[in-house]
Amino acid sequence: MSLVEVHGLTVEYDTTRAVDDLSFSLNKGAALGLVGESGSGKSTVAAALLGLHRGTGARVTGSLLVAGTDVQRATDEELRGLRGARAAMVFQDPLSSLDPYYAVGNQIAEVYRRHTRAGRRAARERALQVLDQVGIPDAARRARMRPHEFSGGMRQRALIAMAMACEPELLIADEPTTALDVTVQAQILDLLHSLREDTGMGLLLVTHDVGVAAESVDDVLVMRSGRAVERGPINTVLRTPAESYTRELLGAVPRVDAPTAPRAAITGDALLTATGLRRDFGRGRRSVTAVDGVSLTLHRGETLGIVGESGSGKTTLGRMLVGLLGPTAGTLAHGAERPRVQMVFQDPVASLNPRRSIGESIADPLRAQGEREGARLRARVGDLLQRVGLDPAHYDRYPHEFSGGQRQRVGIARALAPSPDLIVCDEPVSSLDVTTQAQVIALLAEIQQDLGLALVFIAHDLAVVRQVSDRVAVMKEGSVVEYGTVEEVYGAPRDPYTQRLLAAVPTLDPVVATERRTARRALTPTW
Repeated sequence: MSLVEVHGLTVEYDTTRAVDDLSFSLNKGAALGLVGESGSGKSTVAAALLGLHRGTGARVTGSLLVAGTDVQRATDEELRGLRGARAAMVFQDPLSSLDPYYAVGNQIAEVYRRHTRAGRRAARERALQVLDQVGIPDAARRARMRPHEFSGGMRQRALIAMAMACEPELLIADEPTTALDVTVQAQILDLLHSLREDTGMGLLLVTHDVGVAAESVDDVLVMRSGRAVERGPINTVLRTPAESYTRELLGAVPRVDAPTAPRAAITGDALLTATGLRRDFGRGRRSVTAVDGVSLTLHRGETLGIVGESGSGKTTLGRMLVGLLGPTAGTLAHGAERPRVQMVFQDPVASLNPRRSIGESIADPLRAQGEREGARLRARVGDLLQRVGLDPAHYDRYPHEFSGGQRQRVGIARALAPSPDLIVCDEPVSSLDVTTQAQVIALLAEIQQDLGLALVFIAHDLAVVRQVSDRVAVMKEGSVVEYGTVEEVYGAPRDPYTQRLLAAVPTLDPVVATERRTARRALTPTW
């Protein structure tokens, strides 16, 4: 029996058509993945199912029947009855969905009271039940905590608990694992699968990650530019995709089991050598050790991958390598000459001044080196823009006028401006679609080959790290637990932590995904 029926859905904003004549259905208890790049319209579809475009100025046409409610014709009161009670939504960023001032348990209880008119005591008990249901240990104590006291994975579990409070028939999960480490991501996907099995709810999973869809759904609908490109069982679409765009998406997905591409031998001198690096934050009993006794060497022309979960110390180590943080202990020695170092950050929106044109931002390092204002400076910036695949004529445009991938290219151009010997890239592709991610990775490889740069590539995505690196350092709780060539670390990992990380990476084979999920269930979970 159909839980969701969508026919001819079209959503327009001014002159932009975000969704164009889309039709699909979802049966009770089934799971459908909406897969596509940013701008494909998938999140717009998810919002339309709950009538969230009402009052925004968007023009929505077509038919949407969700859990028995005609969304287009429903009154505001009927929509409020649908949202949270019969159909609930889990968003990508739990921090923006949870109130920072109120205890998590109180927020869940309020949702339950609003839809059921239950008393305070019954609502508190229900909040504890769903927190326990989503695997948050010591629910009674955790319920009194505020969102900032939870880890990223636990915040997402809390948001899922809030969505499950009223036992909805449909759960819409919009990019629920995008910013999470691979092990936490696996836990969240396993949780969604278990909840669907236990409650019989339907699941609509919105994601740009084809591997995440392979782990979680029965059917997949591939979207591009607001339209459906391909729809079918997940096994069929992933193994024998009918459309070229689907094949392009699958081809762009980095894989830990892919053959390692041959890379040039590293013959350059040592640029820098770290010995026993340690970095503490705070003093006395409140002191926290972020990096603890790390030793490594980086050569010219080499890419060193640093991989680990959030809190492993990899970003702190990267900042020490470029001199943004000094070591509490240990030494950082250079070769014959002190290398020029630059950094590319994870979020180009945060690292680019929104009030300055991209050309001016790229020109800043050149000015710091003594370059004078004028045609020569503008020409050099134009060369850098062209180098990273952008139009030099865009010098006077501002960051908000560019896509995420283009903004990251601007960040790379700015890092290249002072002609560095080493660039440290801190999660440079973690928020990008797989095709854009592949383009940025290819750009970095091309620049490295042409200019002989050394790269440090920091990421929590093991598949991406394998794709770009010559050697890999695996970090856990501030220490390097495994260090070697890509072939050594990925082909024969020695440390159990590395083995667990690799086992949690999403696979494009749904059969293997099911086997892994079964194996993870047999283990005692740690949150």
